[in-house]
Amino acid sequence: MDDKILHTLEYRKILNKLMQYTQTPMGRLAAEDLKPSGDFEGVKKLLQATDEAANVDRLKGIPSFRGVSDIRPALKRASIGGMLGTTELLSVGNTIGGARRVKRFLAAMHEDEKIHSLFALSDLLSEQKHVEDDIRACIDENADVLDSASHELATIRRELRGGETRIREKLDSMIRSSSVAKMLQDQLVTIRGDRFVIPVKAEYRAHFGGIVHDQSGSGATLFIEPESIVAMNNKLRETRLREEREIEIILHRLTALVGDIAEEMTYDVDILGELDFIFAKARLARDMKATQPRMNDRGYLKLRKGRHPLIPAEQVVPLDVELGNQYSSIIVTGPNTGGKTVTLKTIGLLSLMSMSGLFIPAEEGSQMCVFDAIYADIGDEQSIEQSLSTFSSHMTNIISILKRMTPKSLILLDEVGAGTDPAEGSALAIAILEHIHRIECRMVATTHYSELKAYAYERKGVINASMEFDVQSLSPTYRLLIGVPGRSNAFAIAERLGLQSDILEHARGEVKEEDLRVEHMIASLEENRLGAENERERAEVVRREAEEFRNRQQLELEKLESQRDKRLEKAEKDASAILDKARKEAEEIISDLRRLAMEEGASVKEHKLIEARRRLDEAEPAPRKKAVSRSSSKAPRRIQPGDEVKLPSVNQKGFVVELSGTKEALVQFGIMKMKVNLNDLEFLASAPDVPVPALRRATTVKRTRDENIRSELDLRGTNLEEAIMETDRFIDEAFLGNLGQISIIHGKGTGVLRTGIQEYLRKHKHVKSYRLGNYNEGGAGVTVAELQ
Repeated sequence: MDDKILHTLEYRKILNKLMQYTQTPMGRLAAEDLKPSGDFEGVKKLLQATDEAANVDRLKGIPSFRGVSDIRPALKRASIGGMLGTTELLSVGNTIGGARRVKRFLAAMHEDEKIHSLFALSDLLSEQKHVEDDIRACIDENADVLDSASHELATIRRELRGGETRIREKLDSMIRSSSVAKMLQDQLVTIRGDRFVIPVKAEYRAHFGGIVHDQSGSGATLFIEPESIVAMNNKLRETRLREEREIEIILHRLTALVGDIAEEMTYDVDILGELDFIFAKARLARDMKATQPRMNDRGYLKLRKGRHPLIPAEQVVPLDVELGNQYSSIIVTGPNTGGKTVTLKTIGLLSLMSMSGLFIPAEEGSQMCVFDAIYADIGDEQSIEQSLSTFSSHMTNIISILKRMTPKSLILLDEVGAGTDPAEGSALAIAILEHIHRIECRMVATTHYSELKAYAYERKGVINASMEFDVQSLSPTYRLLIGVPGRSNAFAIAERLGLQSDILEHARGEVKEEDLRVEHMIASLEENRLGAENERERAEVVRREAEEFRNRQQLELEKLESQRDKRLEKAEKDASAILDKARKEAEEIISDLRRLAMEEGASVKEHKLIEARRRLDEAEPAPRKKAVSRSSSKAPRRIQPGDEVKLPSVNQKGFVVELSGTKEALVQFGIMKMKVNLNDLEFLASAPDVPVPALRRATTVKRTRDENIRSELDLRGTNLEEAIMETDRFIDEAFLGNLGQISIIHGKGTGVLRTGIQEYLRKHKHVKSYRLGNYNEGGAGVTVAELQ
């Protein structure tokens, strides 16, 4: 891109603003050298990186590049064997630490919000923490070598401190002496040339031995090293030389470490500068309230509320313009100071910014094109030194543009054909514009010539535009109006300013009839445009109201659907919970039945089956009862012997054996008979034609006990588990047989069986009490239980 064009469009000012957001010298240099690119894919990648940086800035802020500096000169010197100073080594360590922090910051960000470009770039940073640790172990934040840098240095510095202390003590005792104190200018110890001295009055030089190292400006004071500490100062000087040699050894060792990683660190410094530069672009976008443009390479440009980035936000007028779709050239007409030049510069500068990977100050949805070059002839470039007029200067620029332009170029021409005879200038301008249009460049040109309005009107692919002017306030509005040619407004302005009507009429008479028709046509177009804009604004208000109403209705619908979904979800959860409960109960019942079958040798007691059935019925979710009309209900049937009935209070079914008067019935429930009030019974089915004893209906369960009920149970020889199972069955049979007392023979043995049986009897609901047998009943080998 031609530097002259960049200067004309004030591109350098954007770069100056960009450099203010960089944090490192490398980032600043990258911003300073930024140039627009004609590579479509490259520009897309640059914008993608800027977009990712803007997202990082919005979510977590930009990473800190604190400590990162341009250490490339130091790295080069280390790589060729030179020794680095403490300040340079400290900069290397700080840069390594800064690179590590940036890398970890972007890696953590990538886990939360994918930033592929930035993460891929930061992932290339090397990890050189071992070198950083070695540098920090030897050099502090003030770039001083630490005592702990080596064992030898620590020893030397202890000797230094000890030697300095002994010299000071020697001199302090000397200056406190009354004989010496009178010869001193001040009672203090100072240093000259790394040697400890005391200030002695010049007149006492002959009375004071030692070496003179300095004197005051007036000559009244001599700084003398007393003879008694010369040897001590010499020793201290030797120790300092040893310290310097040891520090050099340490610095050489650290420099060698840096030299080993010089190539990797040089690459890291370049990456850090690139990352800093990318985040600077994101901060500039935030400052300008800029957005990412959609890029294309087909010459299409569409700006939505585009703003010139160098004009204050409170003063700039947004620009809406489209180029490269239905028309490839725009001819802007209108009076001076109307904003035509600003329009050209805005289009050109935003194109340059987008081609540089920068966001542009425009609304979302704006589209920009990657041009191979942008050419501009803007402003008055009259040159006195070259004896060129304004017209000559413009023509020189235009001729250069015509030689270099291609179909993928953007041409910006300001006041084309100006500076010469209007007739010749307009003809020349039409010829130039026609030539550019045939090349199929994208072009925006401004002019004063009325002839160009007709050219734009008649030429396909070329459209008129103008800068709006408010006749009432006699000032431009700086709005670009596409499709409407500009008016001179000279007569209207003169009339509002008070020019005499007869002069105005005479002036109008001098205008050609053809020109008047054009002006009337433009005026009519302007009037129609204003009417259309008013209608559009009213339609926009109605559209917004309809949109708001639709949004409210949508919110209400979503709210209702959400409530419905929540209720359905709750109902499903409740139903699932009920089914899970029923399923769990059924599983427990089946498990109990299996256990009973195993315990009783495949024979299950009737009352246990009844209990299992009751639990299963209770586990089944009760269906919601429907209201039954009283008028449709029938009178209950009178219960007769043999009928199948249900006792709802215990959820049991049985058969009526006989009626006991008019209020009670004897009912057979399994193997048990009960007297039940007739009002508590629910009729289920009539008695069968062939009476079947109710007791026979329970014979589906096998009975294993003998008809003669036993009163004793012998458990000797069984283990505790088997004994408890037999005892449980034995107690049930005895209870059903109405036995009041039973005897359980368990023997004496170890007492385990006895203890277990008695513990079981203690918890059994049918056992009233128990005791050991008497002497004639078997003694401690028998337990006698009383049943309820």
